Amino acid sequence: MSPDLSTYPDLVQALLKKRGITTAEAADKFLNPSFERDVRDPFGILNMERAVERILRAIDAGERIAVYADYDCDGIPGATLFNDFLRKIKYENFEVYIPHRNTEGYGLNNRALDVLASRGATLVITIDCGIADVEEAAHAIALGIDLIITDHHLPQDILPKAYAIVNSKQAGDTYHDNMLCGAAVAWKLVSALLAKRGEVWGVPAGWEKWLLDMAGLSTIADMVPLQNENRALAKYGLTVLRKSRRPGLLALLAKMDMVQGNIVEDDIGFMIGPRINAASRMGEPMDAFRLLSAETHEEAEEYADKLIHLNDARKGMVAGMVKEARKHLEVRELREVIVIGNPSWKPGLVGLVASNLVEAYSRTVFVWGRTEDGVIKGSCRSDGTVNVVELMTSVREGVFAGVGGHEEAGGFSVSNDFIHTLEDELVNVYQKVRKEKEEAQLSIDAIVTLSEVNWSTWKIVEQFAPFGMGNPKPTFLFEGVRIIAPRRFGKENAHLELSFEGSLVKAIAFFAEGEMYGALNSGDIVDLTATMEVNTFRGKRELRLRIVNVVKKA
Repeated sequence: MSPDLSTYPDLVQALLKKRGITTAEAADKFLNPSFERDVRDPFGILNMERAVERILRAIDAGERIAVYADYDCDGIPGATLFNDFLRKIKYENFEVYIPHRNTEGYGLNNRALDVLASRGATLVITIDCGIADVEEAAHAIALGIDLIITDHHLPQDILPKAYAIVNSKQAGDTYHDNMLCGAAVAWKLVSALLAKRGEVWGVPAGWEKWLLDMAGLSTIADMVPLQNENRALAKYGLTVLRKSRRPGLLALLAKMDMVQGNIVEDDIGFMIGPRINAASRMGEPMDAFRLLSAETHEEAEEYADKLIHLNDARKGMVAGMVKEARKHLEVRELREVIVIGNPSWKPGLVGLVASNLVEAYSRTVFVWGRTEDGVIKGSCRSDGTVNVVELMTSVREGVFAGVGGHEEAGGFSVSNDFIHTLEDELVNVYQKVRKEKEEAQLSIDAIVTLSEVNWSTWKIVEQFAPFGMGNPKPTFLFEGVRIIAPRRFGKENAHLELSFEGSLVKAIAFFAEGEMYGALNSGDIVDLTATMEVNTFRGKRELRLRIVNVVKKA
């Protein structure tokens, strides 16, 4: 073990080294995120000063301000915290606008700008969108609107002509962390505004920390790397979420039987986030904003119910789409790239279907549906052998009407003329752009025994939270453990629970499909790879294992 880490227990040292941390100073910084140290001056972001100056001028003059946010669980919490700020300073001449996923699509659109201009808006502030909207920015200028873009997506070669662009990924920006999510960028803007004028407005110093519930929610939900400033925002965001007095959040948690004080990252990823996103996938994205910004119990109950029902419908619809897709694929030759879709499928749901099919078939998958106005739109997911954006931009010109995304996931639109030959087009260029797929090697943090699954070990694991992109949960290998009483449970017996000889510890796998799980019997000796987690049932907390991999020993 590294002498620099010698003051730490062996397991802590092992987990730190797995994360590339080898000095005591780096270990202290990682294990003890500090708001004062890690959350830097917002004015370090390029154009922050200019954006603040324009917003203050608008507030002083009583201009109509429009907050224009993306429709997901990054843009909507970002809009919520900006709404909180404007209400806190008692500024009333503003509105929040969130475009409809299915009828307007992602980003700024000219029709929305026309509507905002007709209502008197002279300043539009984007949250989590706008960096690629060159044409729409020009339209805003023509309407007499000043545009402040706050975003975190990758800038294109040509930037929109906006009054100010606040995006630490743009050329010339030297801010220490360029991986903030959209809501976090919005939070930095609010922090900068309060630093300039908070005292004059009578806002208590540090009040902006109460908005970290929204910035933290988005940081975890939008899957940005939980390193550097993001780690601090996620950690303090969870702390504030556990204390938040938002009526909408409290109503949603109550309906999901969740204990607010016990919220962890997985609760955001699997419970809260999907319900916020269900609003845009299945209905009106403003409903999610209305929930998070609700001020009365009645309003909170109404929108919590709505989002719960939308998410239930979403789950049923996605399950039906996956079932239909698999039925078709069972009788089809599986090529290097799979393209599948149906005009009746909602484009807002096809990304979830694509993710499921990649896992099931180990292929790069493109899934499409049709919008209400007849446009074919879809989502794609890579199996790790290809950069999907590179794949899409390698096909001949005219096949795609639009593409976007990053290496692992993307979105596209395509004309009716090409949808039925799209798979051929993609397969034809696949070999040119494919890369050698890295062999799926399980990353093991430490080899431990079942007797070490205890609260002392959990205390060590907890020090490394919050977990997510860039900081995965520690994965442990349990060698040569004997299974007793494997048990299937849940709807259609989709889930699996394993018990082990000589231990009270249980290991579970949700949606345990495939060869790995099919042939496990009582008495089998296996090498088990798993993460550790706390399960709370009827008020009782217990440790359990979440199965990552299980290999039967010969």
